[in-house]
Amino acid sequence: MKLKKNREITNQEYQEYVDNLSPKPTFLKNCIHAFVVGGLICVIGQFISEFWMNFVGYDKLTSSSLTSITLVFLGAFFTGLGVYDLLGKRAGAGSIVPITGFANSIVSPAMEHRQEGFVLGVSANLFKIAGPVLVYGIGSSILCGIIYFVMLKINII
Repeated sequence: MKLKKNREITNQEYQEYVDNLSPKPTFLKNCIHAFVVGGLICVIGQFISEFWMNFVGYDKLTSSSLTSITLVFLGAFFTGLGVYDLLGKRAGAGSIVPITGFANSIVSPAMEHRQEGFVLGVSANLFKIAGPVLVYGIGSSILCGIIYFVMLKINII
């Protein structure tokens, strides 16, 4: 459908025009990419965990902490190289949901503003996206802890 110049169009005609030009989403393909990439990130995490336990000799609890630290580092490192953003374009939620997506959400805004300097650029924008999530998570955990403590004191639990 072509729009003619100098002619008033109706909302329905405009919507049809936009629908014809808009790319059609490929939900199944996107879901498969997210599943595969998210699964691969989890498999890599399992290999890292096995490395910390079997080759270095840490126990399961320490290995779990070191695995999280390693995955956050790798997510930040690959974001800095520009690789993680390319992965995110193809994988969508498969790259955002794992802990590596958290690292990406912290490093990306800082990378965008690095030319503004370390303090006003990188540091000021480091938690632009992840900051509200952290505040909500920490605040919620404190509130739940207080409720649990009060319930223990009055013998509800």
